[in-house]
Amino acid sequence: MTEAQDLPGRAAAAPATGRRRGRWPHLALEVRQHMPGPQQALMLGASLVAGIAISTLVLVAAGVPAGNLLDEFVISIFTRPRNLANVLVYTAPLVIVGLAAAVAFRARFWNIGIEGQMIFGAIGATLIANHDIGPEGARLYLMAATAAFAGMVWMLVPALLKLRLEVNEIISTLLLNYVAFNFLLFLLYGPWKDPQSAFPHSKMYDAAERLTRIGFFNVDTSIYLAFALAVGCFLLLVVSRFGFLLNFVHANPKMARAMGVRVAVLVLSAALVSAALAGVAGFVISAGIDNRMTQSFFVGYGFSGILIGFLARNNPVLVVFFAALIAVLMVAGQGLQVFYQIPSSMVLLIQAIIVICAAASEFLIRYRLRLVR
Repeated sequence: MTEAQDLPGRAAAAPATGRRRGRWPHLALEVRQHMPGPQQALMLGASLVAGIAISTLVLVAAGVPAGNLLDEFVISIFTRPRNLANVLVYTAPLVIVGLAAAVAFRARFWNIGIEGQMIFGAIGATLIANHDIGPEGARLYLMAATAAFAGMVWMLVPALLKLRLEVNEIISTLLLNYVAFNFLLFLLYGPWKDPQSAFPHSKMYDAAERLTRIGFFNVDTSIYLAFALAVGCFLLLVVSRFGFLLNFVHANPKMARAMGVRVAVLVLSAALVSAALAGVAGFVISAGIDNRMTQSFFVGYGFSGILIGFLARNNPVLVVFFAALIAVLMVAGQGLQVFYQIPSSMVLLIQAIIVICAAASEFLIRYRLRLVR
């Protein structure tokens, strides 16, 4: 038999060897069917540890002694009452903006306009304060309600564009941030400029228009409001029927629509709740931290809220944890800037490293690598 006549036999025998000629073992990506909750938590924890390790190397390379990092990020934060109080002050608005992101993301509405909604929330609260609307005893409640309403009004435009015209909400909410900021500048450089100092911020709120201190340095009652809203969002997203339907929409919106679920109503409701929370966050910062509306009160909070919602995977309980973690980074970052001349961008870099590591854990939770021979 010639070599040409023997080729079919060789071809038939090739699959029995388990490897085709010329093909080498390689890694293939495949979707995981399911990963148990404890393993997911372990994966996320390992990614956060990796992010902290990388951040440590970055800070050491920037000139911070390695032996001082534990003191700056742990010991000085939790053993010095003033630093702990500062963490609580930052935690309150971070919890609220994190909840705002979590509610919207649960409905697959990617609200990137949290800062714009915070601005309009502060504008609504300042409107009540500047004109002394309502009795003094109820003015704080009226300011909070107006802030929530103003945030919802600002959300109506991108929400309706999304639901009616299918305009991408990432673009519309992001661009509306700049519109809101320029309107804020118009007010602070124009009719709402402080008449006493002539600086571009509103006049100081009256005593009845400020959140009261609880007796622990500069911590105010916004910390109670933040945890109350976290409990409310937990009941809304985890316990209620509304939360169950949102989970359905998040998992498969087309299937939910086919089963008769009013997806548009659910998405609109979630977007409005998200905007109301962001507006309340603007009120909390203006009436609790600054005691007036300034032109930069919102800086960093919007994208920190997005980061918190992402890390918490839209879970209100985890939002509180990650908001406290970001607050610790902010307070420790201020110490690094003062004592080690670390630029503020370094703190943002650390946050970015943690986000990338968390995103990597999310990828490994959904997919796995398999050796194909």
